[in-house]
Amino acid sequence: MTATTRRHSSLDWGRVWTVARTDLQQLAQARDFWLPMTLLGSFFFVFIPAILLLTITRIGDVQVVDQVADTLAVLPASAQEQIRGDSPEGRTGYALAVFLFAPVAVIVPLTISTAVGAATIVGERERGTGEFLAHSPAAAREIYLGKLLASLLPGYGTVVVGFGLYSILVNLTVGPEVGGWFFPTQQWWVMILWVLPPFLAICLSLVLRLSARVSSTAAAQQASGLISLPLIMVAYSQSTGALFGAGILPVVIGGVAWVLAAFSLTRGVRSVTRSRLLGVGRNM
Repeated sequence: MTATTRRHSSLDWGRVWTVARTDLQQLAQARDFWLPMTLLGSFFFVFIPAILLLTITRIGDVQVVDQVADTLAVLPASAQEQIRGDSPEGRTGYALAVFLFAPVAVIVPLTISTAVGAATIVGERERGTGEFLAHSPAAAREIYLGKLLASLLPGYGTVVVGFGLYSILVNLTVGPEVGGWFFPTQQWWVMILWVLPPFLAICLSLVLRLSARVSSTAAAQQASGLISLPLIMVAYSQSTGALFGAGILPVVIGGVAWVLAAFSLTRGVRSVTRSRLLGVGRNM
């Protein structure tokens, strides 16, 4: 077996991390990207929930709170059984904290990771670094996995930080109304650790494949929006189902999503070739 064959038959995670680390370092220096993304995460994870939850739990027993509390009857029976609190403020705050902000944990990471992934390969060609990467010791699949990791970490990292801040906010504002700290609930753990990651992987596998084929970052970002929007809708619906506590169904859905993610990632490896990094045959 030749040295070249051995290089392509074995996976070197050191080279994978080198590719990912290089992209992350470049991303950290791009204030025009991470500053708006930070504001986006803060807006959805902290500012909006703080305003709504403080308004509900601090304005007292007024008619508007009673009316909002009455609308909880439209929730599924499994969700109504989970709602805690004896007062309208407590029950409304609990429902808003646990169910209303479910899309936050889906929209934010998919938006950030998609924005990073859309430019990660085509951006190499536009910056003139594709040739250097194509002739590096890293194999094509190591480059692909490095790019995948560099796209995944910003999105999921935002979820970890934002989810932590959101948990503190919920427990401080709603906790006193329902008998103490209660968040995150079991359903939220299932959504964050089991349901969300495979949907993120599926989306990124498609976006990276697209980034390897198009000729410009603008084209990649436009097309990636068409890919991510349906996946956001699907992921949101499944995440909402997980929060509503539909028995073992969320676990099954997450398992199916992991299988699809593994298949999509395996297929996506073929999209990254040295010729495409050089700008040759990108439409093949």
